[in-house]
Amino acid sequence: MTPPDAGWLADKRILVSGGAGFLGRFVVEELIRRGWRHVAVPRSIQYDLREREAVARLMRDARPQVVIHLAAVVGGIGANRENAGRFFYDNLIMGCELMEQARLANVGKFVAVGTVCAYPKFTPVPFREDDLWNGYPEETNAPYGLAKKMLLVQAEAYRQQYGFNAIYLMPVNLYGPRDTFDPDRSHVIPALIKKLVDAIENGVPRIEVWGTGTASREFLYVEDCARAIVLAAQHYEKPEPVNLGSGRELTIRDLVGLIARLTGFRGDVVWDPSKPDGQPRRRLDVSRAAREFGFEASTDFEEGLRRTIEWYLETRYPLTSAGDSPVSV
Repeated sequence: MTPPDAGWLADKRILVSGGAGFLGRFVVEELIRRGWRHVAVPRSIQYDLREREAVARLMRDARPQVVIHLAAVVGGIGANRENAGRFFYDNLIMGCELMEQARLANVGKFVAVGTVCAYPKFTPVPFREDDLWNGYPEETNAPYGLAKKMLLVQAEAYRQQYGFNAIYLMPVNLYGPRDTFDPDRSHVIPALIKKLVDAIENGVPRIEVWGTGTASREFLYVEDCARAIVLAAQHYEKPEPVNLGSGRELTIRDLVGLIARLTGFRGDVVWDPSKPDGQPRRRLDVSRAAREFGFEASTDFEEGLRRTIEWYLETRYPLTSAGDSPVSV
């Protein structure tokens, strides 16, 4: 029996690009939990989303009525600096081709998932969606952020010219079980967890962390983000972008201290100010998501960190459990 909250999507064929990745697996699970029965998850070995014919073939094979686009090439500050061109091109072309082929295939709704990295470097806190175009993104991840930001431009242009129903969501930094702990690709929370756990196990008395520790970040537990995306797919129909976050921030210095306490690390932390901090502050205004489709984050941050650390200690997978390359779809 279909749960009462499944709504109009219950009998729709839904395609989730990136559905085998970190966020994608939780989105697929949330869809299934809520009663959606027809969910397709393409894999990069079958469909290269950078190739037009591969995307057109995917549309013919899956015949989706709704597309949730999560596929991305991602990484932390170091990966963004070393792969600026690749991160720009791959993310831009995947989004452009997928939305264009979805339009040509008469897909009824397209959910484009962007990134908080699209915001200007010195956006007033809390970040409001209306400030999105008031400056250039933080330099270390600008190519990635701008490539994903073009999904919003494309969505608005297609809505205007073709009446194409595309929405755009901007999650803040995500964390949770099944994240990528590979040092070459991981973001700040999994990178810190691995660094601290390794130090404990190897008897290392101190760790080094990039930057000054004064930059602040907001984090959203991955299951909360998955719930937000599904709620937006169900209920949001407007062209304006929507922030997805918890509305709470903490400094990287405080984050290190909290993860150290939860992992049991009692050594010293050495900061390397010669390395970049990234964007000075990140905290979102999350009122639009609450107003438009009833989303509010529900996972306590410390509890979410505990779950993430416990998962890592139990699995120790160096990469995502899906085992895909960074360009997984």
